[in-house]
Amino acid sequence: MPDARAIIETDIPARLDRLPWTRFHTLVVVALGVTWILDGLEVTLAGSVAGALEESPVLRFTAAEVGLVGSAYLVGAVSGALLFGYLTDRLGRRKLFFITLILYLSATAATALSWDFWSFAAFRLLTGAGTGGECAAVNSAIQELIPARFRGRTDLAVNGSYWLGAALGALGAIVFLAPGRIPGDWGWRCAFGIGAAIGLVILFLRRWLPESPRWLILHDRLHEAETVIAGIEQRVQEATGTALPPPRGTIRLYATAHTPIARMVSAILRDYPQRAVLGLVLMGSQAFFYNAIFFSYAIVLTRFYDVPASAIGWYVLPFALGNFMGPLLLGPLFDTVGRKPMIAGTYALSGVMLAVVGWLFRADALDAGALTLCWSAIFFFASAAASAAYLTVSESFPLETRALAIAVFYAVGTGLGGVAAPALFGALVGSGERGAVFLGYLFGAVLMVGAAAVEMAIGVKAERQPLESVARPLSSVDA
Repeated sequence: MPDARAIIETDIPARLDRLPWTRFHTLVVVALGVTWILDGLEVTLAGSVAGALEESPVLRFTAAEVGLVGSAYLVGAVSGALLFGYLTDRLGRRKLFFITLILYLSATAATALSWDFWSFAAFRLLTGAGTGGECAAVNSAIQELIPARFRGRTDLAVNGSYWLGAALGALGAIVFLAPGRIPGDWGWRCAFGIGAAIGLVILFLRRWLPESPRWLILHDRLHEAETVIAGIEQRVQEATGTALPPPRGTIRLYATAHTPIARMVSAILRDYPQRAVLGLVLMGSQAFFYNAIFFSYAIVLTRFYDVPASAIGWYVLPFALGNFMGPLLLGPLFDTVGRKPMIAGTYALSGVMLAVVGWLFRADALDAGALTLCWSAIFFFASAAASAAYLTVSESFPLETRALAIAVFYAVGTGLGGVAAPALFGALVGSGERGAVFLGYLFGAVLMVGAAAVEMAIGVKAERQPLESVARPLSSVDA
């Protein structure tokens, strides 16, 4: 029996992809990309203020309680990503990137007002839910608003901005936690206010962003989509002063109000099983690699190099700089050279460099400064690789499942990186044996090289391709 649903034919995706880069696209990146800065800020602050929380005359946390509030943030991030990821596909990108940002800035501001362990843990859980939800809502919106030929470099730069947040968190800890600078219990409270202040500014900027026209047409709201795309085109033409080239190609979709969640999940696991495996491998390996190094970095410096805890922030800054510059400088190559060679190359090079530096560490051939420079060089490439993992999972699945796919793989990566790697490396560093730590580094290196091989075998050639060509929408009309 023929399908009785109405059919929509539109050129809106082609109209979005033909646009030149203008102030509108910069606004999208700034107003939405701040999500990763906030995540980096929160994770770095959590580690930096641990001592202050133990010394707080109000909270008086034990070491175990410090670990538990870190776990609360992790649980919130995973839960928020999954819940808000589904709602982003169901209710829209714009609505959710307001809800998740308001949740984040309210919860992080409330953290600064915590009065005991349970209030602090609850507010950290809600803060994590906000940042996890932001990841899904924001990445899907960026993917759908940025022209195809700029998508790779933009996504890498946005994800790499996590390390601007890490640097900001390190500086915030240096400023607010310096002995004698801020009285009593106020230092760590002021530090948590940084994120709330940034969130308020970004909340204002997001007022000028529209709903994704791609999401609107998928949900049978063609008139709204036409209004939004016409407004974007007008802003672009006013900025450039030239007429836009004609769009090339249309897509035909069945009109539908929403996609059932069972169909969304099956699209990820059944329709694209190779891409699901690829996403799991890329996300899992980079999460282990990253968290193994970053979360054990401070205790490696204090245990093996006698660096005082108060000076750790200065070692984080060059590390963060290398992490940020890698995606920013290498990002354009992911759109020109291509996804497969660049993803495989950065993964493999990161793994090989880690094995070499790990061997030098075991031989005690590096002092603290030299080790920091080595990490900065390694993560120049590893940060681009990790950002490309998020790029892969956000562009490799149909539009109807985009935010949910991002959320699922974000949750897997956060779970693996936040649980397995820190626990393993905490035990290895705790042994006091350089050889044991080297074995952990070697395992991370093997994971990265293995992920490079998987990318070369089943990677997706998505560079400069419309999203609808990379993965056909579930509601697409068969040709």
